[in-house]
Amino acid sequence: MDNQPLFQARWRWGPLAACTALPIALLCFWLWPFGQILCLTFDEWLFHTLNAPLADNTTWRLIWTVGSLRPFDIVVGLIMLALLIRGDWVFRAFQVREAFFGFLVTLLLLVVIRALFSKWVDAMGWQHESPSMQFDSAVHLSDYYPNLEKSWELKDRSSKSFPGDHASVLLIWALFMSLFARRSLHHVAIWALALLFMMPRLVAGAHWGQDDYIGGLLMAVLALGWSCFTPLAARASAALVRWTAPLFRGLQKLPLIRGMSIVNRV
Repeated sequence: MDNQPLFQARWRWGPLAACTALPIALLCFWLWPFGQILCLTFDEWLFHTLNAPLADNTTWRLIWTVGSLRPFDIVVGLIMLALLIRGDWVFRAFQVREAFFGFLVTLLLLVVIRALFSKWVDAMGWQHESPSMQFDSAVHLSDYYPNLEKSWELKDRSSKSFPGDHASVLLIWALFMSLFARRSLHHVAIWALALLFMMPRLVAGAHWGQDDYIGGLLMAVLALGWSCFTPLAARASAALVRWTAPLFRGLQKLPLIRGMSIVNRV
């Protein structure tokens, strides 16, 4: 059996340079006046195409209302976690624990990058409102379901929608999983789920497309590069696997979870 670690504890300068250059290129394109015109033109078309049917199509409205509720984010997170720690899907059973901690480290790095980038965006005056707050013709889900907005945090508007932090989490998961996926079917499934779960905010108008494919993507790529193509993920995941070994030995005694790859395979 190949027991080589998932992450390499060395600097991989080629991929790291690419993961640093791409976010810079995306940001420069977004700030370029002609690039901004292209983004706005596409995003206005995308918003009206997705949002307008909410007014007349009850099924369409119900689907995206459920997807826009805050508790649904928990469901999405559980699906992402289940696929991450499922043995012999993307990761072999003995790699799952290392993969889990490697992703956790990458996600924490994304949180730091997001906090710093958001402060920079505010300081530079790049922030904007969501399309649902800028178009008079926008269909607001909260107008149809006001009780859901109050009790379940229905998300259909934002006064500060750039960058898309929800999309950045989905994208970092998809990029991380794709980095290790070995089959085309896995790649298709991973990206289909990521794009599907990004849709509710776009349909409801809580985000522009550019909040996701510019802001969310540049943060996700940067976090992936500086985690997986530097010694960070390798050393941090190895340390976490070692430190948590007693905890997982205790969990192996519990009948309901001892069969999970993350618990009993190392």
